[in-house]
Parts: sequence; structure tokens; C-alpha cells
Amino acid sequence: MSRAFLIVMDSVGIGGAPDAHAFFNDGRPDTGANTVGHIDAARPLSMPVLDGLGLGAALRLASGIEPRGLTATPQGLWGAATETSRGKDTPSGHWEIACVPVPWDWTYFPDTDPALPPEVLARIRDLAGTDGTLANTHASGTQVIDDFGAEHMRTGWPICYTSADSVLQIAAHEEVFGRDRLIALCRDLAPMLHAMRVGRVIARPFVGQPGDFRRTGYRRDFAIAPPGRTILDIAQAAGRITHGVGKIGDIFSHRGITQLHKGADDAALAEHLIRLGVEAEPGSLTFANFVEFDTNFGHRRDIPGYAGQLEWFDGVAGRFLAQLSPGDLAIFTADHGNDPSWTGTDHTRERAPVLGWGLGPRAVGQVGFSDIGASILAHLGLPAPDHGTSFL
Repeated sequence: MSRAFLIVMDSVGIGGAPDAHAFFNDGRPDTGANTVGHIDAARPLSMPVLDGLGLGAALRLASGIEPRGLTATPQGLWGAATETSRGKDTPSGHWEIACVPVPWDWTYFPDTDPALPPEVLARIRDLAGTDGTLANTHASGTQVIDDFGAEHMRTGWPICYTSADSVLQIAAHEEVFGRDRLIALCRDLAPMLHAMRVGRVIARPFVGQPGDFRRTGYRRDFAIAPPGRTILDIAQAAGRITHGVGKIGDIFSHRGITQLHKGADDAALAEHLIRLGVEAEPGSLTFANFVEFDTNFGHRRDIPGYAGQLEWFDGVAGRFLAQLSPGDLAIFTADHGNDPSWTGTDHTRERAPVLGWGLGPRAVGQVGFSDIGASILAHLGLPAPDHGTSFL
């Protein structure tokens, strides 16, 4: 029985979103943002595996950019996907890929100081057992711990911040505040934020000393549960084994997942994916997320670092695909963009690549995010979802 693997390269957008003008970074619209295109323009990319499937062709289709390094003739399934959900965040992208477009407008915190409302800050203080909180503003996750980490170590107060996404993040030192205490704080706070239609509460533990603070791999996301049947729900209800790799458990509120595979970083997740290429059960669905493109390089606006991570992942993709069997299907895509050449530090509204292995050369053209999940279900012979149409 055929297997299916859906791999989300977090933030690896390819430009061209028709509504990019309605999304902003530091007051600048995302019109023209293009994560892969602008990285490749700055330093031609060498990605023989994913470009061989059709990454360069998908980039041209999505945004009209002629790539410098991504010039292969496609040997796989390829196309470009457009999102309809009104967000450029992780839950919106992943849910819609899984056939559940977001049916509501998210709540976003204003870019003011403080950005977080008094009732939320009061709840954080109560749950944390502290007299105060720090930051309470829009901020980059790495910069905010540099700015407030020393005061946090002195006072024990949690560092609270947000972004252009519908999110509240809380950073705390693993040794001074305690990792388990931070995770419990975010878990217990999440219901209040979810009732406000804030998409996620994220625990951001870090270690180190002033001048050398480093975020660790023990991040936890507490997201609103998807408001409909995802491909994971459908597959599990049909008796199929489902594997989640990386943040998938957090993104989908641990629903529809038979077995979760986590790791401290993308290198550890890569080994899980490669092993599942060998060991995943017949008829199973594996849904994976690789986040370091976004976390370590996109938000930091690090073009060389992002380029290196893309090329590293291309090697991972090659090792993974070498494990697959005839009849398997693997699709690589993205949930949003995070153009490292862009203004600000937030995600960018972009189309996503759709790159498939297992069906030979096939151009599927412009598709919707939900069409990706619908195609995965069709390949597995499972019931059609409520949203999306298979392009297989």
C-alpha cells in the first residue's frame, strides 16, 4: 500500500502572492517579497535535488523571476500554491495545507508600548507568580532576550513579546526561571488567548549569560485547535498510521497524530524523516515541519545563513528520497515566506512551492494550499476533504 510524505519547509516562499499588498513589515507592504528568489539573486543557490523536482520552475511560475542558480529542467511534480487564509503565520499555512482554511480573522496586538493588554499581563503575572513582566512589545525573538535577558535573570520576570503574527511569545531562562515552569505558564495562559482569537502562545526557553544568550530547542507552541477535519484527522479516522515530525504536534493541537517525532533541531528532525522513509508503515501519512529556515535565518534577515540552510536541506531531501519505494509520494512545500532581504523581521506573504517525487515529471500549475492536502488524501485512497481538489 502506498505511503505519503508531506514536508513543510517553514517560510520557504517563492513570491508572487496576489494579495501581498495587504500584508506589512514595518509599514512596508509585502508586494515583491520573495524568499527563494531574493536569496538566489544575492547568492546563486545549488539545490540539485529540489531544483531537479522543479523548484526553479515553480519560482518562475509563482513570481516571474528568472533564477540564477535554480535552472534545472523539472523531473518531478511541480507547481505553485496560493493561500486564501487571512494570515501569513504558521497555523494558517499548515491548517490550509491540511485542508482547513482559517474561517476567522486573527487577533493581532498593536505595535505600541505596551503592545499587550493589561488583562493579559495581569494573567501572566498571576500564573508566573511574579510582580511584573518585561518587554511587552513587538520584538525580534533573538533581540528581545539580548535586550531584557540580564534584567530577567535579576528579577525573574518573564519576557513577553509579540509580532505581526497572531501570537504571544514568552521567553525565560531555563535555569533561572525553569523550562518546565515556562511551558506550564504558556499552557495555562493559552485558553485565555485562544478565546481572544490569538493563534498561538509560544514558550521560548533560552540559556547563557548576558552577551551570550541562546535560544534552545525546547520551544513549545500552544495553538488553537483546527476548526475542521484535517488530513491527519481523516487519515487516522480511516485507520491509517499518522506520523508528525517537528512542530506538527503543536500546530495541530496533537490531534490526528499516531506518533510524534521531535528533536532539538532540524538536523535531528532530518534523521527522523530519513528513518521514516524506510520504516513508515504501508498506507501511512507522514507530516513534517522543518523550522530553522524561519527561526534562525528568516527573522534575523540573514541571507547567507538562509542560503546555507536551503542547501543543507537539499542534501537531506536527497538522502530521504533515496529511501522511498515505488508507489510512495513525497511533496515538499511551505507555509508562508520570510524574505531575509525584506524590511522588518516578520513573515512575508508569498506563494509556496509544490514539489513532488514519485509520479514523474508533471506540471500542476497554480493550485491552492488545500489542494496539496487533497492530493495527499487522493494518493492514499482516502475520503475527499471539505476543502481542496486533488491535482493528481
